[in-house]
Amino acid sequence: MSLFNVFDIASSSMTAQSQRLNIVASNLANADSATSSTGEAYRSRQVVFSTMQTASENANGVKVAGIVHADSPMKKVYEPNHPMANAEGFVEMPNVNTVDEMVNMMSASRSYENSVDMMNTTKSLLQKALTIGQ
Repeated sequence: MSLFNVFDIASSSMTAQSQRLNIVASNLANADSATSSTGEAYRSRQVVFSTMQTASENANGVKVAGIVHADSPMKKVYEPNHPMANAEGFVEMPNVNTVDEMVNMMSASRSYENSVDMMNTTKSLLQKALTIGQ
């Protein structure tokens, strides 16, 4: 495995974690929305990762295989005066767990930072290798 493959692997990780951060931001932004663009309560979304073959030979990376809706039940909030309330007075609210989303955000951010550090370390190693013959 060449040191140059590290750049392919790290960049694929950074792209995937960036998409994960965007989904987390969307979930957090809609955590208290009683309705979405479809007219129903917003459903939390999650990113599914898978491995991929990168452009370089014999190097793997990560990609977003898809974005799925979380299967946790929607929250029911008793607000009989709300315009979206059903006959029993409950409003269906998003199934976004803000604590879980904050953990996802920190994890994705940290993974992104690790990939940046890995690329910088590899760059430094390659620069030092160039000075060996001097």
